[in-house]
Amino acid sequence: MALRRPALLLLLPLLGCRLLAVELTSSNTKPVVQEFQSVELSCIIKSTVTPDPRIEWKKIRDGETSYVFFDNKMQGDFATRAEILSRTSLVIKNTTRMDTATYRCEVAAPSDTKTIDEINIQLTVQVKPMTPRCTVPKAVPVGKTASLHCHESEGYPKSTYSWYRNSEPLSPDTKSNAKFQNSSYTLNPTTGTLVFHAVHKGDTGRYSCIATNDAGFAKCEEQEMEVYDLNIGGIIGGVLVVLAVLVLITLGICCAYRRGYFANSKENGESYKTPAKPDGVNYIRTDDEGDFRHKSSFVI
Repeated sequence: MALRRPALLLLLPLLGCRLLAVELTSSNTKPVVQEFQSVELSCIIKSTVTPDPRIEWKKIRDGETSYVFFDNKMQGDFATRAEILSRTSLVIKNTTRMDTATYRCEVAAPSDTKTIDEINIQLTVQVKPMTPRCTVPKAVPVGKTASLHCHESEGYPKSTYSWYRNSEPLSPDTKSNAKFQNSSYTLNPTTGTLVFHAVHKGDTGRYSCIATNDAGFAKCEEQEMEVYDLNIGGIIGGVLVVLAVLVLITLGICCAYRRGYFANSKENGESYKTPAKPDGVNYIRTDDEGDFRHKSSFVI
């Protein structure tokens, strides 16, 4: 016992320093809440001898720090939707996606040997997806590629996507489901893109997409995609008809040229030419005369 007493005496100063040091703890350092709901950020004073310690809350987002609770008052937009609970914890009401951030609880206790302590709380506000925007081609010929797209940008965390045909989910792995073994497509749940590499008649149907995250889901309206056969005979026939028409037009133009339909009319469009003047004769025209008269006679 005599040996233990000196050891206890040596530990007493250390225990005293710990008892006199302000210390914080939290029941949840990573709370998660859905948008528009309330959340409590837990900050608990585990030990202190200061009867009235100073409490401050700060918000850290995108590298910028701002006050939430300072000088015993709520700051900024938190003044109307936040309050202090049990002296140190912070309650935020009607949370928004902009509340996702790190919150720091700081306590200053002047009477303690360690006068300041702090604890960080990481708050995540989940946001339900909005109705995704879906694009589905209306008609695609057999054997061609068809791309279907689905996307929304409001949800947090980011949404994943699933596609449905006639209300039945399309499997991301076509080999795992016997219904889709004949289909040749690639489905990307992260980007929401569904690509048919070579469509066939069985791919015809009503397509819809669902965006999902931890906060909920949203669905776009069904859109019809028709897969049709190419009428090769009809296409060839149409080309031949066009060629035949062009040949007939060309022959008609050639015949018209040969028969003189496009020649210039000399009778109707002929311009007046002054007759040649014999040597030694000059012509003058007076205002009263409508034609020319001799100015000098012929020289014999």
